[in-house]
Amino acid sequence: MRVFVTGASGFVGSAVVQELLKAGHTVLGFARSDASAQAIIDAGAEVHKGSLEDLESVKAGAAACDAVIHCGFIHDFSNFKASCELDRKVIEAIASVLEGSDRPFIITSGTALLSGNGLATEDKEPAFTSDQFPRVATEEAARAAAARGINVSVVRLSPSVHGEGDHHGFVPMLIRLAKEKGVSAYVGDGTNRWTGVHRLDAAVLYVLALEKAAANANYHASSEEGVTLREIAELIGRHLNIPIASKTKEEAGEHFGWMLHFVTLDNPTSHQITSDTLGWEPKGPTLLEDLETGIYFK
Repeated sequence: MRVFVTGASGFVGSAVVQELLKAGHTVLGFARSDASAQAIIDAGAEVHKGSLEDLESVKAGAAACDAVIHCGFIHDFSNFKASCELDRKVIEAIASVLEGSDRPFIITSGTALLSGNGLATEDKEPAFTSDQFPRVATEEAARAAAARGINVSVVRLSPSVHGEGDHHGFVPMLIRLAKEKGVSAYVGDGTNRWTGVHRLDAAVLYVLALEKAAANANYHASSEEGVTLREIAELIGRHLNIPIASKTKEEAGEHFGWMLHFVTLDNPTSHQITSDTLGWEPKGPTLLEDLETGIYFK
């Protein structure tokens, strides 16, 4: 298949491009900048210039291909709601091009949308609305597209997609915050859990989801059921040789700022249905194993 990939030069998208090419597909990578375009060319893919804000350029890329994998997202946490609503518009724009065909459309979401509702399984829907948690806009748009008969499936990424080259994810943010504050912290007893997935395992999952092309399916890119925030904080503190501390809920707001919502998530996640339906078995290191190698502390 010829596949249009948004976010094709990003941390996850670049791995998806490589996995697609390895599987024998051709790739049209979406690029905003000349540097991103060159990275896509160097990877062996073709380039389509544009930006997520330019919906006509998005639609043109989708129209030129047999399938779409949407990995692009503007990670502007200072204006998070606007970024999430733009993602809704991008999904709607791509869906308008694919409507009336059976071309697969793989959309990126997050297992964190299922937090606070016990073990997150693929058959569960977000426990929030987009008014309560803006990122839910993505899955609302995906469900609306599926209701119109578009061949949509959703890959829910773990809160931590980790590996070499991770500079902008939540774990690097926690490390930078610990360096800035001089303490590696968690909230309360720190037993709330994140799940993680290595970026290369996530890339394999996207390609399996594309080739399965099952309509209105959810898949979980999570290689482990959960790792506690206390374990993460302790490992960071040990590597940085700084104190490790629990913060009360009142103290945590000042310490973590906008990250408070994310560091208090309890998001144990299963990938059993994903493995059963796609044969996906993660092979990369776990989050703590990746942190222990020291790649995050160079």
